[in-house]
Amino acid sequence: MINSMTGFGRFEGQINGRTITLEIKSVNHRYMEFSCRVTRGYAFLEDKLKTYISQRVSRGKIDMFVSITEPEDTPTDVVINHNLAAGYINALKELEEKYGVSSSVTAVEVGRYPDVLTVHKAPEDEDTVWADVQTAVDSALEGFMAMRKAEGERLKADVLSRAETIMQLVSEIEKRSPETLAEYQGRLREKIEELLGSKDYDEQRIITEVAIFADKIAVDEETVRLRSHFDQLNVYLNEDKPVGRSIDFLIQEMNREANTIGSKVKDAQIAQMVVRIKNEIEKIREQIQNIE
Repeated sequence: MINSMTGFGRFEGQINGRTITLEIKSVNHRYMEFSCRVTRGYAFLEDKLKTYISQRVSRGKIDMFVSITEPEDTPTDVVINHNLAAGYINALKELEEKYGVSSSVTAVEVGRYPDVLTVHKAPEDEDTVWADVQTAVDSALEGFMAMRKAEGERLKADVLSRAETIMQLVSEIEKRSPETLAEYQGRLREKIEELLGSKDYDEQRIITEVAIFADKIAVDEETVRLRSHFDQLNVYLNEDKPVGRSIDFLIQEMNREANTIGSKVKDAQIAQMVVRIKNEIEKIREQIQNIE
């Protein structure tokens, strides 16, 4: 099963009274890179999330956003800073006496001054929070992985289609190659006859020259290796594990063989086929950059 490195998943809802919004998205990356933003006070979740996602995703740049609103029934205490409150009240009285201004300070007004009232909430149990967030992550991952799988199937179909095109071109090259040899032999005879003005020449020399030429333009080994590489590509595309890096290396080997064929051939038709093969290999290379 081939997976793309591009995906998106989202969860939004309540779990045990805790409102959780979670998004996960990924794009192409050579390795696994994870970044996470969580609601203030829940930083302890970052390492847990990284470990959890790393067990399910091997490549890609992963970005995650987690928003958590604690349950409404979370125990909360409002603490009064009596010393600070007294300081504000005394300061106001002093202003009233010194400047002859009247004031009627209320408790509500004093409570609005900075740091007079402080809200203290009971610390949440980290294991309980993690259990709820993990449930949200699993839900978001369903959509995330489904998108990566669907995109992976499209990439696989495209790569296989291009691989089939290349194999057809390889077959045409293998068919055309002996024909170019026979054509060379015919041209060689005609040239010699033209130069000598007769058909009286050393046939063995012709055979030797043709043999030397045949050795120079022989691409049998390269086409055999190309076929082998594409057989291996088909194996990788049916693996149930990340294979992007393996295919990337294989593409380099395919390109090497295509370049070698291109450097050997002296025939325009085969040269054009090689160009088409290299174009298709490059398109495959671009596509597998998206494969996990």
